[in-house]
Amino acid sequence: MAIFIRFPAFLFYFLLVSLLSHQIISQPQHMHTFCDNLSENFTQTSQYKSNRETLLSSLRDRSSLGTYYNATVGLSPDTIYGMFLCRGDITKTSCSNCVKTATLEVTKNNCTNINDAIAYYEECMVRYSNVSFFSLVESVPWASRYSVSSFPDSLLNPFQRTLSDKVEQLIILTASKSSLSSSTPYYVKVRKQVNHFDGSYTLDTTVQCSPDLDSANCSVCLRLAVQGVSSCCSNARIAQFFIPKCFLKYDTSGLPTTQSPSGSFSVHAMKGEHNTGGLDYYFFNSSTCVCVNMLKSVFTFYIEIAIFFLKELF
Repeated sequence: MAIFIRFPAFLFYFLLVSLLSHQIISQPQHMHTFCDNLSENFTQTSQYKSNRETLLSSLRDRSSLGTYYNATVGLSPDTIYGMFLCRGDITKTSCSNCVKTATLEVTKNNCTNINDAIAYYEECMVRYSNVSFFSLVESVPWASRYSVSSFPDSLLNPFQRTLSDKVEQLIILTASKSSLSSSTPYYVKVRKQVNHFDGSYTLDTTVQCSPDLDSANCSVCLRLAVQGVSSCCSNARIAQFFIPKCFLKYDTSGLPTTQSPSGSFSVHAMKGEHNTGGLDYYFFNSSTCVCVNMLKSVFTFYIEIAIFFLKELF
């Protein structure tokens, strides 16, 4: 005989909304995944594939313990190198969630049997390769995400000077925070109130390097990121720029609104090919507004299912 337990409908709704809201908020924001299609592929039964599974499992296991980890698995010619780097301002739970998501991402689609891959998320990056990349500075592949909403013309030049000066200060400060005893080495985030006769705003700037770099190479990496921002998006109100060993992020608030939706962003990504002068260029237009609408549709779908079962129960 079946036993049905009746409980208030509002409690059911509360639990459902809480669960779905947690799942939506906790999802890491994917920017781009690069697969080196020029590198040799491996077969599904190869030792390299087994080593990759061991490596990615190790990254997942260590992701709840800190913001950075690297590992080497296997013997030549099947050695594989890997690492993850999480943003220094996110929680251990968010870091772990991002790394776990990214380690699955780099084994899917075009990366399934590829020897070299890197996945960029707003919260973390994960990389593996059959060639050691530890302690090396690389300018590609890069990925950027920036707001469609741009700075007012009257404030743009002063803002770019302010940003350049602030980032240069942070580069010097970040390179001095190289002690691996720190939970977030090579990570600095500062806030500055900027006053101008045409308007005032708050500037939040964040820079971070991978701990396997020395202080000199950390500075080199961040200056490459500065060049990237200057090329892609120095007039944007919000921008993030990622290269394999460091990232730069800035965010402004308090400016007058514009016609562009504040939640709209563009994502650019570019990959430099090994041993060639060619470049693959990728361009994506994405809007946070669109993503929110999609999530609302999913949320509505689950609510409709819940209502259906509630009618059956009550």
